[in-house]
Amino acid sequence: MAIESIDDKVLIKIGKARRGTLYFTDDFLTYGTAKAVSKALERLAASGEIVRVARGIYARLEKDPILGAVRPGTEAIAEAIRRRDKAKIIPAGAMAMNALGLSTQVPVNVVYLTDGTARTINLGRRKIVFKKTSPKNLATIGKISGLVIQALKEIGKDKVIDGEIHIILEQLKKEEPYRLEHDIKLAPEWIRIIMRKALKADTND
Repeated sequence: MAIESIDDKVLIKIGKARRGTLYFTDDFLTYGTAKAVSKALERLAASGEIVRVARGIYARLEKDPILGAVRPGTEAIAEAIRRRDKAKIIPAGAMAMNALGLSTQVPVNVVYLTDGTARTINLGRRKIVFKKTSPKNLATIGKISGLVIQALKEIGKDKVIDGEIHIILEQLKKEEPYRLEHDIKLAPEWIRIIMRKALKADTND
């Protein structure tokens, strides 16, 4: 019986997961040294069996009947890194604004605040930037209210216009009140004033 190579073992493992699942070099270290695994992944990528998404990150791409191979999005990559590092992350800057509908521009460089390692992941023309931050910035428990705080920080005090406040308050209607109440306490005072309007609106309803 032929002995399975590292390449074979890697392919078997990846083949058992759904397409689009992201893998790191560390996921295969039971098959050999880091150097040997890296070489195996490079060979598999060169042969087209898998795709190198970024340095040290690989996948067998999903196939769309019309679009063909679909590369994983920045959010999927960021989430995979978060799980691997057992870290907390929250979208910041232009990404937070885009997620809330405050901007239609998709940022070239996506920024996340994290309690994990600060790093930049190069994805060709785009980048995912992880910025180290204080625990307070990651203590929010509401997905929407957390985004609102980061988006307003990006816009800046005294630069928020009525149209943006309207969009923010509409978005905050989707947030659970207890999460919103918790997160308001973590925001700067000028942002608290805006977010409290959502609580008053909820009470009036």
